[in-house]
Amino acid sequence: MTNDFEDRRYLMALLEGLLVTFLWSTSYVLVKIGLRELPPLTFSSYRYIVASTVLLAVTLLRDRVIPLKEKGDLPKLFFLGLSGYSVAQGLQYVGLSCLPAVTVTFLLNFTPLTVLLLGVLFLRELPVPLQLVGMTSALFGAYLYFLAPVSVAELGGIAVTLLSGLGWAVYMVSSREFLKRSRFKHLDLTAISMFFGAIALLVSALLIEGPVEISIGEWAVILWLSLVNTALAFVLWNHALERMRAFELSVLQNTMLIQIGLLAWTFLGEELTATKITAMIMVFIGVLIVQIVKTKPS
Repeated sequence: MTNDFEDRRYLMALLEGLLVTFLWSTSYVLVKIGLRELPPLTFSSYRYIVASTVLLAVTLLRDRVIPLKEKGDLPKLFFLGLSGYSVAQGLQYVGLSCLPAVTVTFLLNFTPLTVLLLGVLFLRELPVPLQLVGMTSALFGAYLYFLAPVSVAELGGIAVTLLSGLGWAVYMVSSREFLKRSRFKHLDLTAISMFFGAIALLVSALLIEGPVEISIGEWAVILWLSLVNTALAFVLWNHALERMRAFELSVLQNTMLIQIGLLAWTFLGEELTATKITAMIMVFIGVLIVQIVKTKPS
C-alpha cells in the first residue's frame, strides 16, 4: 500500500512538472512579444513583483505571519531569490532580447547536466547508469535540434544565457536541500524567495534601464505571465520538487524543446524538418528514461 501511495505521489509530481513546462513553453512566445516594447530587466522584474506579491498575500492570509522557522532561514531564502529569479529569470530575459528563442532553449537544455553534478556533490543524489543514458540522449537530441553555426555577435547573449542556466541549477539544488532539511512548505519557499529576487531585479532595472512607461496591452501580458505562468507554475514546480529528485525534475524541462517546436510550428509557421523531429523524439525518450528509472531513496 505504501509503495502504491508513493507511486501515485510521484505520478502527480510528474504531471505537475509537465503542466509547468507547458506553461513555461508558452512564456517564450509571450516574452518575445513583450520584449518588442519593454526592456528585459524591467519586464522580468514587473512579472515577478506581481507574482510574488500575490503569493505573499496568500501566505499571509493562511498563516497571518511570514513563516520563518529558524534564524538562518532569511539569508537562505534571499540566496534562493537571487539565484532562481534575479540571475536565472532576469538573465534569461536578457538572453531572449539578444538571441532567438530557439537558441536560448538549446542553451538551457544543458542545465540538467549542471543540476546533476550539483545534486551529486551537495545532495548525494546519484543517478543509475540507465538514467545517465537518458540524459545523454536528451542532451544530444537538443544539440541535433539546434545544429547550426553561432555568430560572434551572439557570444554575449550566449554567455548571459549560460549564466542564467547556472543560476537555475543552483536554485533547483538549493531548494531541494532546503525543503528536505527544513519545515518550510513549497508555497512559503516560492513566495518569499521570489519576492527577494524580484526586489533585486527591480532595483537593477531602475539603475540600468530607468523608469519605463507600460501600455495596457503590455500590462495584460505581464499579468498573465505573473499569475498563471509564474505564481501558479512555480508553486506547482516546487511542490513537485518535494517528491522528485532535482535532476529528474530538471531533465523534465527538456520536453520544452518539443513543446516550443510544436508551438512555433503551430503559431509562428516555423517548419519542422525530419532532423528536428528526430531530435525531438530523442529528447522525449531520454526524458522518459530518466523519469521511469528511479534511484534508491536518499
